[in-house]
Amino acid sequence: MTRPLIGVSTYQEPARWGVWELPAALLPAGYPRLVQASGGICAMLPPDAPEVAAETVARLDGLVVAGGADVEPARYGAAPDPRTGPPARDRDAWELALIEAALDSGTPLLGICRGMQLLNVARGGTLLQHLDGHTGGRGVFGSHAVVPVPGTRYAALVPETTEVPTYHHQAVDVLGTGLTVSAHAADGTAEALELPGSWALGVQWHPEAGEDTRVMTALVRAAATR
Repeated sequence: MTRPLIGVSTYQEPARWGVWELPAALLPAGYPRLVQASGGICAMLPPDAPEVAAETVARLDGLVVAGGADVEPARYGAAPDPRTGPPARDRDAWELALIEAALDSGTPLLGICRGMQLLNVARGGTLLQHLDGHTGGRGVFGSHAVVPVPGTRYAALVPETTEVPTYHHQAVDVLGTGLTVSAHAADGTAEALELPGSWALGVQWHPEAGEDTRVMTALVRAAATR
């Protein structure tokens, strides 16, 4: 069977390697490793013009919107909290367009951390701009339990409570239109979202930093059967 092509959005940041220090399209290596371990081929998608998002998604079998910077609060009609990070406007625009293209075309979609938050914003939802207890400290993944909601797609993939690697200080506040919460943390934070009737799932944690491949494997399988 031909392995499906999974596009993964990237950061765009200053970077240093060898003798070079230049702007770069970046993706932590855990993402391609997870896609590959789950049976897919990974294609990196650096920020581009939103107008080409539909054409881009049309060439993919599945889409992953990766973690990263805080979503600009203006995207959901809010003023920035002092603890909200600087905006990544080009990335916001590109990834929102990718999400819309995936939903419109029925392309299997997985949002990871920021990607889950963008899925909620794309559906008209809002974000809580700061909460504590979901990191292990600056630059260190934390860990906490995630409880699936029975009857959801996520619960069918991961039916038991699991410990997940987590690093976020923002979360879903008002749920977007049509979305369902499919897992939560002990403090009530929405930890997974899905859109019934389509293969669109968001997880607030970082599966690329852990060992559990079930969510990514499900995306790859859905992509392979389109």
